[in-house]
Amino acid sequence: MANLINLSVVALFLLGMAGMGVYFLKRNNSSEEYFLGGRKIPGWALGLSMVGTSISSITFLALPAAAFVLDYRQLTPNLFMPVAALIACWIFIPFFRRGLKTTAYEYLESRYGTGIRIYAALYSLLGQLLRLAIILYLVVLPLSEMLDISESTAILAFGVITCFYTVFGGIEAVVWTDVVQTVILLGGGLLCVAAVAFQLPGGLPQILEIGMEYDKFSLGPLDFSFSERTFWVMSLIGFIGFISEFSSNQNVVQRYIAAPTLREARKATLICIVMSLPTWIFFFFIGSCLFAYYKVFPSAEVAAMKPDDVLPHFILTEIWPGVGGVIIAACLAAAMSSLSSSINAVSTIWTIDFLRLMRRKGNDRFELVNAKLASGAAGIIMIAGAWGISLIPRESVYDLSAILGALLCSAGLTPFMLGFFTTRIGNRAILSGMYAALVFSVYNILNYFKLLPEPLQWNIHIYMAGPVCNGVMLAVALAYSLFRPEPVTEQLRGLTVWTLDSPGKAD
Repeated sequence: MANLINLSVVALFLLGMAGMGVYFLKRNNSSEEYFLGGRKIPGWALGLSMVGTSISSITFLALPAAAFVLDYRQLTPNLFMPVAALIACWIFIPFFRRGLKTTAYEYLESRYGTGIRIYAALYSLLGQLLRLAIILYLVVLPLSEMLDISESTAILAFGVITCFYTVFGGIEAVVWTDVVQTVILLGGGLLCVAAVAFQLPGGLPQILEIGMEYDKFSLGPLDFSFSERTFWVMSLIGFIGFISEFSSNQNVVQRYIAAPTLREARKATLICIVMSLPTWIFFFFIGSCLFAYYKVFPSAEVAAMKPDDVLPHFILTEIWPGVGGVIIAACLAAAMSSLSSSINAVSTIWTIDFLRLMRRKGNDRFELVNAKLASGAAGIIMIAGAWGISLIPRESVYDLSAILGALLCSAGLTPFMLGFFTTRIGNRAILSGMYAALVFSVYNILNYFKLLPEPLQWNIHIYMAGPVCNGVMLAVALAYSLFRPEPVTEQLRGLTVWTLDSPGKAD
């Protein structure tokens, strides 16, 4: 009976999301509507959508798992999000809103040329597809247990459902379902904490007491070492990661551009700041709650589980029928907001940065059809990738996502930063840096899998690969520029902070 009630709640949620996709289907008559919603979506809705996209099922399941098995050191990178977002409000958003841009990588072509645009767009596609697979896998954990079906079957079923409204509804369906999903997500998290506190003899104070006793609130060792997950390593990763997120991630940039005005775009980003960091801290705290609960009520079954399975197990065995369904719907909401955003971003990048470049002739109907086909293809790759991840051994899915992201490091941040803040870096300099970053990526993969001779191996934590890759690209591009004349300033009008006072409106 309990399972039936939970299933009913989840089914109602999924039907509601599918219904929103059908509603927005009729509004997508052009590629502009499909990708940007006619550039008229209000800032508050875009802000909640950015929160929902940044939270994802990685937040709902993997962050509690990371806190349950270790401590809060995985939170450290997130502490730098407000700094990056404020820089975006001041500098990045005006750049992307100048002219009728649709993707972040159109700026790179204006600044350097076609080669670096294709490079950055290609690596962004790979990153988005990796993210899709990880998030989908995370969300099927509670779903497969609740339905008593295999993870593979759940991956297929939920992947197809998620693709439906994204493929047909476009960015408007993505944003407005994100708004609903964010509210449900936060409500589900609150119910989790309330369920633990209500059942523990000492309530909330007991959770804090047990957490302090076992050092579960630590942000990691303060040793200055790049070979371990120290506070400094995680801080550097966070700063670079969020600067990259707010300057070059298509999920975010697409929302800057979809806002009707510069003010609304900045409002959206400020809403994201105010809501995201407290939400991340809160979901780490859920992990602390679970740790305290199973210290007070030990379970041999939980002790033998993977960390990512603990929260789904608690939801399905220790929470009242119906309430458990709401929390599972919240988990699904977290996943759907992120999956739909990334699927739409993949479709946008493919259509604008590849298809349009190849055809060179505008045919809006052709582009709209191909955009929907690209969304469907992204869904298929997402399902296949999630199935592959289910077979890989790991500490936690959050840890696995960080490792895979580092191995595929693309130095995606550096071209934007050099583009915004320098005038001497031109096309040849940045392409030289790109080639060096690609060589380092290959070296990094060989080094991680111990395929290099011992003298050539480098003892550095895999989480640091991304920052180092960006550093390699930066150093090579700057070195090359010393031997080449600076670009003519007139060619950079409106493209750097030093030449921004030029024609071209941000609104």
